[in-house]
Amino acid sequence: MVRPGKTIEGKDRSLAQRSAGKLAGKLGGMSLNRQLLALSLWPFLEQILGFFVSTVDLLLATRMEDGEAMVAIMDAMGLAGYVGWLMAILQSAVATGVMAIVSRAAGARDGASAREGVVQGIVVAFVIGLASGLLIWLLLPSLVGWMGLSGDAALKAWAYLSITCLSCPVMGVLFAANNGLRAVGDTRTPFCVMALINVVNVALSWLFVFGPEPLGGMGIEGLAWGSVAAWAVGALVILGWLFREEKEVDGDDVGITLSLRGVSWRPQGGMMMRIGRVGLPQGAEMLGMWAIHAYVLSCITSLPYTGALGAHFVAIRVESISFLPGFAIGTAAATLVGQYLGARNPEMAMRVLKKACWFGVVFMSLMGVFFLFVPEMIVRLIVPERGDEASRLIHLAGPLVFLCGVFQAPLAISMILKIGLRGAGATRTVMMWSFVSLIGFRIVVMTLVDWMGWISLEMIWVVMSVDIFVQAGIFLVILYRGKWVSAKV
Repeated sequence: MVRPGKTIEGKDRSLAQRSAGKLAGKLGGMSLNRQLLALSLWPFLEQILGFFVSTVDLLLATRMEDGEAMVAIMDAMGLAGYVGWLMAILQSAVATGVMAIVSRAAGARDGASAREGVVQGIVVAFVIGLASGLLIWLLLPSLVGWMGLSGDAALKAWAYLSITCLSCPVMGVLFAANNGLRAVGDTRTPFCVMALINVVNVALSWLFVFGPEPLGGMGIEGLAWGSVAAWAVGALVILGWLFREEKEVDGDDVGITLSLRGVSWRPQGGMMMRIGRVGLPQGAEMLGMWAIHAYVLSCITSLPYTGALGAHFVAIRVESISFLPGFAIGTAAATLVGQYLGARNPEMAMRVLKKACWFGVVFMSLMGVFFLFVPEMIVRLIVPERGDEASRLIHLAGPLVFLCGVFQAPLAISMILKIGLRGAGATRTVMMWSFVSLIGFRIVVMTLVDWMGWISLEMIWVVMSVDIFVQAGIFLVILYRGKWVSAKV
C-alpha cells in the first residue's frame, strides 16, 4: 500500500525513468484533446460563477441609486474594479510560481517537492497579502485623485476600497492553494471552493445592501464586506481540505495528490527562491500592465463628458464573458505544459499549447459573434435604461462591446499562450514582450493620438485592439521558436 504523494519516495526511483514522457494518474490514459477538456471543464464552470457574482455586484450597484448618483456609483465601481485587479495581481504572482513548480513535480512524480511548493507558496502569499493590502490602503487617496474622481464618486470609491483591502492576505492563500491543486490535475476542488465563495458573496452582499436593519442598508460598503467575508470563508475551507486525511492508494502510476498533514511550515529559502524566480517576473509584468492601464484610465477620465469611465467598466465586464473559456483552456494548458516538461517530454508540451490555441480561438470567436451583432442589447442586460444618464452609458458602451467582438481570436491566442508559457516557467519572456507591445501602443501611440486631438473613448479602444493583435503575433513566434521549453523553475 502506498500513500498518495509518496509514490516516488516509497518506491523504486526507476519508476520515473520507466514512465518518462507519460503523465501519471488518469491524465496518462487520455488523449491530448481529452486532457485539455478534462482540465478545462471545472475552471470554465468556475469562471462562469465568478462572472455571475461580479455581475451581481454590478447589478446591485446600479440599483442603489438613479440619475447622477447612479453614474457616480458606476465610476466608483470602475475604479474599484481596477484596484481590485491590482490586488489580484499581487497575489497571483506567487500562485503562478506555485503552479509552475508543483506541475513540474507532478510530472516527475515527486510528491515531496509538490507538497513543499504548496506550503511555501501559501506562507509567502499570506505575507505578501498583508504587505500589499496595507500598501494599497495607504495609496488609496492618491489613486482616487489620479483617476480624476471627485465628489460623490470619490467618496464611494474610498468607502468600497478601504474595506476590500482587508481581503488581500486570504486571497493570496486561496490563490496559492488553488493553483497547487490545479497543478496536480485537481481542478474540481478549486471550483467547489470558488462556488462556495460566490454563494457567500452574493448572499451577504444582498443582505448588507438591501436587507433589513441592522445588517442591511449599508450601501456600497455592504458590497465590500460581502466580498471580504466570502474570501475569508474560501481560504479557511481550502486549508481545511488540504489538511484532510488521505486514503491509501495502490498502483505504480497513481497521480500526485496533496495532503499537507505532517509537512513542515518552516520557511525554506531554496523553495521560496524558486517561487520568486518564476513569480516575480509575472508580478512585475502585471504591475507594469496595471500602471499602463492607469495611464489609459487617466485618458478616459480626462474626456470632456461624464460617464466615460462607467461605460468603459461596463464594456470590460461584458468583454470578460469571453475570458471564461480562454482562461479555462489556458489554465488547463499551463497544467499540462508543466507536467509534460516535468516528465521530460517537451514535444508534447509544444503540442499542448498549439492545440489549446485552436480551442480558444474557436470558443472565443463564437462568443464574439454576439458582441458584433447585438452589442447594445448585451449592455442593457447590465445597465437598466432608467433616465438619460443610463441611456448615455448604454450609448457609450455599445461601440466598445462591438470592438470586443473584432479582437476575440487574437485575444484568445495572446491569453492562452501567456498563461501556458507562465506554466512552463517562462515568465521573464512573457514579461519582456508584453511590455514591448503595451508600452508601444498604450503609451506611445495613445499619447500621439491625444496630442493630435483624435482622442475619444472609441479611439482608445481601437488602440488597445491593435495592441492585442500585435501581442498575438509576438507570442505565436515565441511558441514556434520553442526556446521556452528550457525555462528553469
